[in-house]
Amino acid sequence: DRALFASAFTADAELDFRPAAAKWGARPPLMAARDTIVTTILGLFTGRVDTTHQVTNLRVAVEDDTARLTALVEAQHLLTADHGVFALLKNPYDVELVRDGARWLIHRMRIDNTWFTGDPVAIFTA
Repeated sequence: DRALFASAFTADAELDFRPAAAKWGARPPLMAARDTIVTTILGLFTGRVDTTHQVTNLRVAVEDDTARLTALVEAQHLLTADHGVFALLKNPYDVELVRDGARWLIHRMRIDNTWFTGDPVAIFTA
């Protein structure tokens, strides 16, 4: 759901997957701006990858209208056409949030990687 996904980010958000991708030699760019993040992620996955994420060890520190969230995320990615091609990752997330009325939006997200198994083509195209 493009609109729902986009609603999680500020207009000037940044998503940095470079630390995680570097673990297997990929070099994606820093994703800057909500529209770029949404277009890039949905472009990589929609109709190509089935994915699930499990989030644990959440920690949140709130200070006025900003917050910092850290979490450990296990992300499973399976090629839609062949679930035998997969990438399973354990990723620490570091997220800066800003208050927008009654909700919190992602302003910056940095994703690192502790370990992975499988084939990164299940995330990035060959």
